[in-house]
Amino acid sequence: QVQLVESGGGLVQPGGSLTLSCAASGFTMSGNTMHWARQAPGKGVEWIATISGVDSISYSDFVKGRFTISRDSAKNTLYLQLNDLKPQDTAVYYCVKAPWLTGPRGQGTQVTVSS
Repeated sequence: QVQLVESGGGLVQPGGSLTLSCAASGFTMSGNTMHWARQAPGKGVEWIATISGVDSISYSDFVKGRFTISRDSAKNTLYLQLNDLKPQDTAVYYCVKAPWLTGPRGQGTQVTVSS
């Protein structure tokens, strides 16, 4: 059974940084395509970043240059480094096993960017 557990969210000031983690169980992340997505209050789910089964990486335009996706195969954990955070980055962040819109995802971790 696929399980994904996100952590690392919190309250941060504009310009700040956070590192989100997603611990996986029930499958091996290595070789699987994984995504990060987010949902802001009153909005739909947005795709943020992807790391493919062969470690090809892509980002949405609104996070490119600020966020970094990575994974540690030994720990079976996915990461998202968030830098230069903006108030519009406030959302619940999810890790998702492909496909990004309908695949299994965790309960999410809240990121709030506010002064």
